[in-house]
Amino acid sequence: MINAIIYILLLAGALFMLLASIGLLRFPDLPTRMHATTKAGALGTSLIMVALAVYFAEVAVTARVIAIIGFILLTSPVAGHVIGRAGYFVGVPLWEGTIKDRLKENYDPETHYLRSGFEGMDEQEEDEKTNKTS
Repeated sequence: MINAIIYILLLAGALFMLLASIGLLRFPDLPTRMHATTKAGALGTSLIMVALAVYFAEVAVTARVIAIIGFILLTSPVAGHVIGRAGYFVGVPLWEGTIKDRLKENYDPETHYLRSGFEGMDEQEEDEKTNKTS
């Protein structure tokens, strides 16, 4: 029974890794490719690590597996975000079917300055407070 669980976890992990690689080849631009590889790759790797913990069934191995899965789940989305954002700033073109480009209005490609959208928020809050009291 344990072997069946291990086989299912390994197969599911390998399937998600395969889906990540297919997404890397099939999707049209960098942000969608990064989305496919970070999400499916992290899940696939995590399932394979769980299969490893079930196979060995030792506390030391399970503790390491939990630490590795935590590390993967914390770093994979951050790395995907940073790579996608760097690609945007370098000028990697977006897919022509992209509907929203929220960075376009806040990013100046000549100076490489990115506004956060929070500039002047303190002044706006003060104006709202004075308008409510008036």
